[in-house]
Amino acid sequence: MAHNFDYDLAIIGGGAAGLTAASGAARLGARTLLIEKEERLGGDCLHYGCVPSKTLIHTAKVMHAVKNSQKYGLPEMKPGEIDFSLVRQRIMHVISTIQKHDSQERFCQLGAKVKFGTAGFVDEHSVLLDNQRVSAAKWLIAAGSSPGVPAIPGLDNTPYITNKELFYLESLPESMIILGGGSIAVEMAQAFTRLGTKVSVIQRSGQILSREDRDVADELLEILKGEGVDFYLGAGVSGVKDQGSQKQVLIRESSGTEKQLSAEYILVAMGRAPNTTGLDLEKAGVELGPRGIRVDARLRTSRKHIFAAGDITGDYQFTHAAGYEGGIVLANAVFRLPRKADYTLMPRCTYTDPELARVGMNEKDAAGAGIDFSVWTEEFSGNDRSLAMGNTAGKIKMILDNKEKIIGVQILGPGAGELINEWVAVLCGKVKLSTLASAVHPYPTLGEINKRVAGSYLAPKIFSEKIRKGLRFFFSLKGRACG
Repeated sequence: MAHNFDYDLAIIGGGAAGLTAASGAARLGARTLLIEKEERLGGDCLHYGCVPSKTLIHTAKVMHAVKNSQKYGLPEMKPGEIDFSLVRQRIMHVISTIQKHDSQERFCQLGAKVKFGTAGFVDEHSVLLDNQRVSAAKWLIAAGSSPGVPAIPGLDNTPYITNKELFYLESLPESMIILGGGSIAVEMAQAFTRLGTKVSVIQRSGQILSREDRDVADELLEILKGEGVDFYLGAGVSGVKDQGSQKQVLIRESSGTEKQLSAEYILVAMGRAPNTTGLDLEKAGVELGPRGIRVDARLRTSRKHIFAAGDITGDYQFTHAAGYEGGIVLANAVFRLPRKADYTLMPRCTYTDPELARVGMNEKDAAGAGIDFSVWTEEFSGNDRSLAMGNTAGKIKMILDNKEKIIGVQILGPGAGELINEWVAVLCGKVKLSTLASAVHPYPTLGEINKRVAGSYLAPKIFSEKIRKGLRFFFSLKGRACG
């Protein structure tokens, strides 16, 4: 029996996953509703995450270059005091410019209805949207995530900030303690240090960026230390106190030693929590997993007509992953094609300077999977463009399995987030290493390091004694002319 639903597809959440699905569905002719609880579309990435953080990072990079002008053969420059309101103004300008692309008017032009308000399920096909019942044949839950707040004694009674407040501060903090050692933590530690804030980072494990290989994480750690960031690794937070203009943090180091740290601000950057509160998922029969809404490979929840994508599933919490998942939902919900999500080649990047980017497996992943692998590396100190830019730190690591197939690439170096794109294309297109090694790259470019690491794998095969013997036999080559 046909049901007379208000919409073909209704979406809760106006971030990357929701916007991708809404624009695609509407343009395909599906009657589409997009619900957003905030006042503007764009989600956490646009207003509190990717966009403001990368804008701030670039500002800090410019300041760092000015402070180090003598490194480039220029006179010493002494920049004046930073007016953070101007930095914030620039951040807001970038956000507002991008916001136009994510406006209600644009989505209306595409054919999607946008409503702002809070929605909670009343049954498996309907929600109450500000006391008005709305129904849809299919639903996508893409409500995102919020900063996770750890259970630390005294934190409830101590003012702290997260990424939601960080980019809207009135003035540059004199000092800041960052709880956490993930991407957000290390990116902001470097950026604010470069702007003049005294920053300390407290990390529970003995390594920053704990999902990355130890060698590249430790190399980045030393670079950040060299710029003035203080790190306390393997340290637990015993408690925090509000002392007015200063916030006190008590830590216990791995040796058992206790220390008291004080700063003007505490930035909590210890993971994310799915935005499931208030959705009344139980009324729709949608089940939760340990990290968020449980989904299958087609991003269907326990109710097959209800999908979930983006941070709310708790899996791959990247904006580009959410956009990809929005496309998966579109294929299943509108085209009704059984398309499954595949994260094997999902790239990621930490936007420190130098950047740390990866696609596929690293050594930790390969070892954990029991894969026999080999590692091929090239240093940026051997890349002519990198030297011309004044960058000598970092390297590229190519991971091959025992069949000499690429299973992953990591890059710690200048522009790593851009350089990894070539590897995304190589892996997705199943391009042979010989093809990459023989491709002509413009000189001098950072991208030559990609060609060079491929060549380092092929060189022992091409220039082997067996090949030399064959050439001497067939073409009467005379061998070495020197040495």
